[in-house]
Amino acid sequence: MSSGTELFNLKGKRALITGSSQGIGFALAKGLDEAGAEIILNGRNKEKLDKAAKTLTPQNNLHQLSFDVTDKNEIDNVVNKFENEIGSIEILVNNAGMQHRTPLEDFPPNKFEQLLKTNISSVFNVSQVVARHMIKRGSGKIINIASVQTLLARPGIAPYTATKGAVGNLTKGMATDWAKYGLQCNAIAPGYFDTPLNAALVSDKDFTSWLENRTPAGRWGKVEELVGASIFLSSDASNFVNGHTLYVDGGITASL
Repeated sequence: MSSGTELFNLKGKRALITGSSQGIGFALAKGLDEAGAEIILNGRNKEKLDKAAKTLTPQNNLHQLSFDVTDKNEIDNVVNKFENEIGSIEILVNNAGMQHRTPLEDFPPNKFEQLLKTNISSVFNVSQVVARHMIKRGSGKIINIASVQTLLARPGIAPYTATKGAVGNLTKGMATDWAKYGLQCNAIAPGYFDTPLNAALVSDKDFTSWLENRTPAGRWGKVEELVGASIFLSSDASNFVNGHTLYVDGGITASL
């Protein structure tokens, strides 16, 4: 049996994190690198991706894959080429996502469709391509970034809530289909974190006051506080954890 420390060691593993040029994705890339994994950064914007790579100062080998997570053909080409020419992807973190805040009765249909493509179709698109390689090897870790909106709702973000609910259920479906092949498919559901996606809310004093009173921990989360959960779900420590959504939210889903 492995020791406690060895269970969480990611040395020799290669992790692809989508949407990792900033925010949560970048923090997870940094944390998984420090845990021993070889990191593959991803984003659509090559300039932002290059900047993130320069900022990361990795301890292990670093790769960049610039592709659009909503473009299935592009994902097929880029991921399959990487697997064939560079090496295996043992860990996939589906982090890419977007938000749009508008009252539901006024929500633009085109934005609804964009949310569906970016937040849920991307998880299916990337996971399917990567999982086919994992299945052949008989092992792999897939982590989908869900949200407290997987479980809860707030005014003005109903379509986002729908997509994150779908992420939670797709995670269960992935586990149900792929556990027999040696894959563990789980989700991390962040609470309210200080990220570029939440910049407007962070700067809103009334919202911040509401959040601090609503959250048992009494504050916004820091992106670094998601790293531990990602290491656990990427490592041998979670080998019998499957289809689970781990809420990292300061207790907001536990209390009224």
